[in-house]
Amino acid sequence: MKKILSFLGVFILITACSSSDDNYRNNPNLPDLNFRFQLNLNLPEYNDLQFPGNSYATYNYGVKGIVIYNINNSQYSAFELSDPNHPPSECSGMTVNGVIATCDCDNNSYNVITGELSEGEGQYTMKPYRIQRSGNIIEVWN
Repeated sequence: MKKILSFLGVFILITACSSSDDNYRNNPNLPDLNFRFQLNLNLPEYNDLQFPGNSYATYNYGVKGIVIYNINNSQYSAFELSDPNHPPSECSGMTVNGVIATCDCDNNSYNVITGELSEGEGQYTMKPYRIQRSGNIIEVWN
């Protein structure tokens, strides 16, 4: 009887646990796109990314664009520039001013270092992308 109860307890524990929190993180407003691009910091266009506290926005990738922020020359952040709290539309693209990205649709504002909502309403944070620096090359992908 003890074996059956032990087995039943382990079975319930295993089936109750999830191996990931993807359902919690998945945002129904933003599609998952596959992309990969590199920025060469030796080029003048990306010169600002060589210094902490600066950002660069590109509108060629992602849903409405991607912002890349240099935190301290060894850490960078990359986030989607489409407001995560409503479906993409003509006004859902965000503009970056300093460390704040703002959506013109509803004036939601987000911190481009952490992706968190800093002003406005919504349950989702900015969609993060993977980023890595190797020498003078920054690579961003999803």
